[in-house]
Amino acid sequence: MKKILVLHGINLNMFGKRDPAQYGSVTLQQIDEQLGGLASELNVAIECFQTNHEGEMVEKIHRAHEEGIDAVVINAGAWTHYSYGIMDAMAILTAPVVEVHMSHVHSREEFRHFSIFSNIARGQISGFGVNSYLLGLRVAVDILSEES
Repeated sequence: MKKILVLHGINLNMFGKRDPAQYGSVTLQQIDEQLGGLASELNVAIECFQTNHEGEMVEKIHRAHEEGIDAVVINAGAWTHYSYGIMDAMAILTAPVVEVHMSHVHSREEFRHFSIFSNIARGQISGFGVNSYLLGLRVAVDILSEES
């Protein structure tokens, strides 16, 4: 069974409490539960991980590389725009990476329009709330199917 790692970055543990106009009222636990249900339907295993500590995120990515994870879906939050450490860690991965964002980052503040992961990720899905994550998981599975 293919294994997909879902990474949630800085401040994303505050979904459901933080800026409902941008992120809705869904909690991170609810997102993970929906991802788990979809993973079962798609016959893949997922592991969800969230941290507010950049070094912990880098260590998790290193472990994913060592464990041979099949794909990564990542919402790095604000790290998307400036974390060269996370970008360097992701560049080590041989697995496909799909970047997701709950809000429509290109209609927000200008600094959010740029992702330093764009040269690593296969693509970016943004603006669809929790569906961004679900679409990201579907895309990761499709990429793995095409590569098999």
